[in-house]
Amino acid sequence: MTSSPADVLELDITGIAHGGTFIARHEGRVVFVSDAIPGERVRARLIAPQEGADASTRSFWRAETIEVLDASEHRRPHIWAEADVSRDPVDRPGGADLGHIALDRQRTLKRQVLTEALDRFAGEGLVAPEIEAVESGDGTGWRTRVTLHVDEAGEVGPFAARSHRVIPVTSYPLSRPAIAEAALALQGEAPGRIELVEPADGKVRIIRREETERPARVARGFRRRPTPEVIQEVIGDRRFEVDSTGFWQVHPRAASVLDAAVYGILDGHVDDEKTHYDLYGGVGLFAATLADLGGTDIVTVESSARATEHAAANLAPLAVNAVTARVDAFLSSRKGAGRTGAVILDPPRAGAGRQVVDAVHALAPEAIAYVACDPVALARDLGTFRSLGWNVDRLRGFDLFPHSHHFEVVALLTR
Repeated sequence: MTSSPADVLELDITGIAHGGTFIARHEGRVVFVSDAIPGERVRARLIAPQEGADASTRSFWRAETIEVLDASEHRRPHIWAEADVSRDPVDRPGGADLGHIALDRQRTLKRQVLTEALDRFAGEGLVAPEIEAVESGDGTGWRTRVTLHVDEAGEVGPFAARSHRVIPVTSYPLSRPAIAEAALALQGEAPGRIELVEPADGKVRIIRREETERPARVARGFRRRPTPEVIQEVIGDRRFEVDSTGFWQVHPRAASVLDAAVYGILDGHVDDEKTHYDLYGGVGLFAATLADLGGTDIVTVESSARATEHAAANLAPLAVNAVTARVDAFLSSRKGAGRTGAVILDPPRAGAGRQVVDAVHALAPEAIAYVACDPVALARDLGTFRSLGWNVDRLRGFDLFPHSHHFEVVALLTR
């Protein structure tokens, strides 16, 4: 018998997939199941496909666990009570998709995800590193940036997993305590989005983005939002200015951990007579790392003009050229330009991609440090680099987002 999307199935969970779901099979079809653990047997409700899609012809299905029939020894009460398997899946908030699994097992599963990505996309012979813990606690209280939503009824909360429906909650266990307190105090809000940010000074900023909000019109048809507040983050003895709405790592130790990792793998690869590049440089974190390693000719490239302005200010005492440009466009103009030392790549989740990898290769750098937030995108780019003759000398993984499927990897490539 062929199942339909309304079915509830009993499934044996055999593995973990990229993205925080788990793998089962039914009648030869792969089923991606949320809120499970490899080795478990669960009852799961199939998720109907988008309108117009024929479930019977899809190569895979998605399902949500509604009951655990045979629990793994690694299962724990969910770190976020509102996301527990005892609640209906439509009422579970998203953002903590591994919160029902013991922390050490979460890291083992993340390593499996990286292993499978490397095996599939990066070529033979790479061994995924252990995913290192960056704290000794229970993995809660680390989010310095949280986005909530307000529906038409004025309800404030996170979205349900894989949904745009607001879920009211009574706790925010992954958030910094001050953010959780501020979030729970929100009332009478207009429909839209609310961002809560706790920078280094410990004071929570609440940034409201109402659905009815329209930025003021300016000349030539462009629109401009009000200038955001500039906050400060601190790494060691350096201070970094960044917009309150701009990008900074979510875990309070993430930037310092990644800074130390990049410093460690590039130590000995930074020649003060060569030009070094920090690509997708943001507000200048890794450009400062290159300077700490002895670089005296450093270029940081970032497509956000505001971030580049901050990078220039943050790095003002150093010999750094902060450039506002798309990385691919910038690299296309650098062919045959000078002697290249180290390159740091810290691309967005989609990865650098073939065009950028080819262009970095054309610079003939001495070494490349690649900072990745997505294991599949990393593996694809490493595969491209390896096809061009690069070696992956070192890999380190960091569990900077406990109870979620996300983690960071830093790689060293040399010729």
